[in-house]
Parts: sequence; C-alpha cells; structure tokens
Amino acid sequence: MRGWATAGRGTRAPPTTTPQARRGGQRWGTAARGRRMPSSPRTRKQVHLLQHSDKNALADRKHTRTSSDVSDPPTPRKIEDAKNISIYNNVIAFTLFELETITKSFRADYVLGEGGFGTVYKGYIDENVRVGLKSLPVAVKVLNKDGHQGHREWLTEVNFLGQLRHPNLVKLIGYCCEDDHRLLVYEFMFRGSLENHLFRKTATPLPWATRMSIALGAAKGLACLHNAERPVIYRDFKTSNILLDSDYTAKLSDFGLAKAGPEGDETHVSTRVMGTYGYAAPEYVMTGHLTARSDVYSFGVVLLELLTGRKSIDKSRASREHSLVDWVRPKLSDKRRLHQIIDPKLEGQYSVRAAHKACSLAYYCLSQNPKARPLMSDVVETLEPLQSGGGSDGAIVQAGGLPDYRVRRSLTGNSVHCRAIPNPKCSPAVPACRVR
Repeated sequence: MRGWATAGRGTRAPPTTTPQARRGGQRWGTAARGRRMPSSPRTRKQVHLLQHSDKNALADRKHTRTSSDVSDPPTPRKIEDAKNISIYNNVIAFTLFELETITKSFRADYVLGEGGFGTVYKGYIDENVRVGLKSLPVAVKVLNKDGHQGHREWLTEVNFLGQLRHPNLVKLIGYCCEDDHRLLVYEFMFRGSLENHLFRKTATPLPWATRMSIALGAAKGLACLHNAERPVIYRDFKTSNILLDSDYTAKLSDFGLAKAGPEGDETHVSTRVMGTYGYAAPEYVMTGHLTARSDVYSFGVVLLELLTGRKSIDKSRASREHSLVDWVRPKLSDKRRLHQIIDPKLEGQYSVRAAHKACSLAYYCLSQNPKARPLMSDVVETLEPLQSGGGSDGAIVQAGGLPDYRVRRSLTGNSVHCRAIPNPKCSPAVPACRVR
C-alpha cells in the first residue's frame, strides 16, 4: 500500500494514499451493466473454514460450476469464530488493544498514508506486546468503516496473503477481527511505494539499473501468482501497489481485489469490473472476463511508467498524451524514436540495447489481443538478462526486432515454481510460492 515510508515521531508524513486512492488513477468498480455494486455487508463473525460437509458439497458442484462461481474468492460459506484464521502458519491474531498500543492509540503522527481502505499507521512489535514476538517495525492498515472497501476485501487479503509466501509479495504479519474492527499488519517497507519514487517532484530519479531490478521483482511476484496450482489473478497491478524495501526490492501489496483464476476447461473468470483506470486491460473493462493476461497488460503499463517516468493517465499533459499507452505504444517498435520514450531524467545513463528490449517487451504486454501477450514467466526470462545493463538476448527475435513469445513459450519452461502447503483445515488451498 502506498506511503509505507518512515514517518518520524512528532511529524506527520506528507499526505499520501493507499492503493485504493492513488494519484493519476482512481480505483473503480462496475457491474456488467455499468452500475456500481454495493459494498459487502460487514459481519462480526464471517470467517472462512468450510466444514467437511461443505467440502463435499463443493466437490459435487465441480462439474456444474459456472464462471461466476469460479470468480468468487476463496471465502468461506461457513461462518465461524474469527480466531480460526489462525490456522495460517506464521500469521498472528492480534487484539485491538495490542494494535492500539503499538500505534499509540493510532496517533496522528504515526500516520503513513490514507485512502479508500482507511488509514495506515506505523507501529513496532516486540516482546513487550506479546512474549515471543520478534522485534519488527510494521505497517497497520485500519479499515475505514465508512470507506469504499469492506470486510470482503479484508478477508480476501487474509485468505491470500495468509497462505502465500514469496520474496516479491509483501508479508502479512497478522490481523485483527474484533467486533466491527478490521485491521491488517504487514511488514514495514522502508522506501514506500514505487509511485512516490517515480512521480513525486521532490524524489531523486531512480537509476536505470534500479528500475529494471524493480520491474524484474514485480514480474516475479506476478509470475508466482500465475504459476500457482490454482492461479491467482492480482487484478490491481499498479505503481502504488508496488512497495520497496530498504534495498529497493519490489513487493506486491494490497490483495483486496485478487481473484482465484479459472480451472480446468474454463478460459476466464467472469466478475464485475474493478481496478484502476489506466491500468486495466481493455478486454476486461469491456466484458468483465478476467484472465492472467489481464495482469500482463497492467504490467506493461507499469513497465512504460518505469521507462518514461510518466503516469499512466496524466490530464496535465496535451490531450493526445493524456493516456500513456495510447501515446507511446506506436513508438515502441521504432528504434529511432527511443529518445522520445525514455525518461529524460535519466540523462542518457542507460543501456540502449537493454532499453530497446524493454520497449519491445512492453509492446507485447500491451497487445490488444490477450493471447498475443507473453506469460509472466516469459517476462521474467526476458528481464533477467537486462539486469546487468547489457541486454543480452533473452528472447527469440523476429525480423521486425520484437520477441516472438508464442514461439518462445513452446521452447522454454517456466522458471517460477509453486507448491501448495497442505492444510487439512483449509479449503480451498491457495498455494504458497517458491522461486528457484
């Protein structure tokens, strides 16, 4: 979530927002006919665990399941006590009193950011909070009871991040579900969001090598989700949801809109359209059909932002440049126009060969035809050789100079592997991911 940067005691952090309310694009949601869907009702005891009989019932419906059934996140139908979420390994069930203690009763000078979900505070956990806790700075996200996000999004984050572990996914430390209070506790990301580093006027420009490293880390995070035994579609990939730790390692945050992907012969998930204007794939906006390739399109938009230093939507520019994709995509396949694309703040300090390859990758990620977009595992393999700046061949090149990912896919295997952590109490299981 945006703005997880350090806020000193006695000084309020600059006004920032969480991913739900970002500069340069706002999260929106519509039903198939374009009307806004009502927020999910908040309940005191909604948790997930299905009883054994519910599992059997779910299995009986497997062959008659509709796409809308598949689109539902792995939230439970059986309502049980909130403490049952503690079946997730290494996720702590905090009390509201404990979180009030570490944030000094949610004091104003502990605020890191605020947005659609609510307010984010910095805190510090140690043995004074609870015996056995490792000393650790954390970010505490508090659900705004009157905000656009609700219990459903909160529960979705707990369900996914409670079971997913990967170096490029933000770590969920714990949660609180007490009365109508909903809070999430994450690892603290010292350098805040990528959005701040790219677009805040006072920020020092990110070097080329750092930008390519961030692109690779974010790509690995998405590839992990897509290559899971049951694929996970992130659905809200954007610069404000990419957080950076002290050494600029990129980690995906805010899984409130994540969806379990299609299974078996199903080609997509049908769901109401939600996401952020400027990042969502065009076919998803038009039809509500969600696939992993929808995330690939969003990755292409973020890659363009890294390359150009421009926002995906910027109404302060000339009308023909309002949409970054519309303005820059025709230029991506023309090597002679590279200087018009790359962020001038880099002052020429980048590998021209690597920049050409990154532009070619963005071109394919932004294809209007979803099937022509690369898999995220292909994206990872293409970006890895660019980390040294040399831009050695990472993809088969066609006569036009662009990588043919459809050919590449048949010649290479996935470099990201996922495995499920067995849990007899949890169904359906969301696989945890490991990168070799």
